[in-house]
Amino acid sequence: MLNYPPKILLAFGETFSEKDAAFHQWLLQNGYPELAALSSAIRGSYEAADWLLKNHFPQLAALDGAIDKQPKAYAWLRKYHFDFLVVFADAVNQRPEAEQWLRDNDVPIFLLLAEKIRQFRDNQRFDYHKLHF
Repeated sequence: MLNYPPKILLAFGETFSEKDAAFHQWLLQNGYPELAALSSAIRGSYEAADWLLKNHFPQLAALDGAIDKQPKAYAWLRKYHFDFLVVFADAVNQRPEAEQWLRDNDVPIFLLLAEKIRQFRDNQRFDYHKLHF
């Protein structure tokens, strides 16, 4: 995720706001379907997580699982050396050492993204009728 330009990361972050549909569509139409799928997966779409796996983004599917505190997802990310994604998932889950690592390594945009995802997740009520991608 470190290779995305800041404006793309900001658009990804906005998919967790009230304007989510517009930014989600923008990501899809501008060459970032993997970030749109990650957003949908974080929102609970099994179809989006499956899309990530089928389209060669298993690390993003594992990130979704790690954000949900799934031990197997964390283990997979570590095994394949996606260390930054482990730190990012930990930051979403408010682990102080991860948040400090992001500050120390001058990637504050990921603190903002972690907060947006956490706020969305913490204020969400699961409705299986709303799964989409």
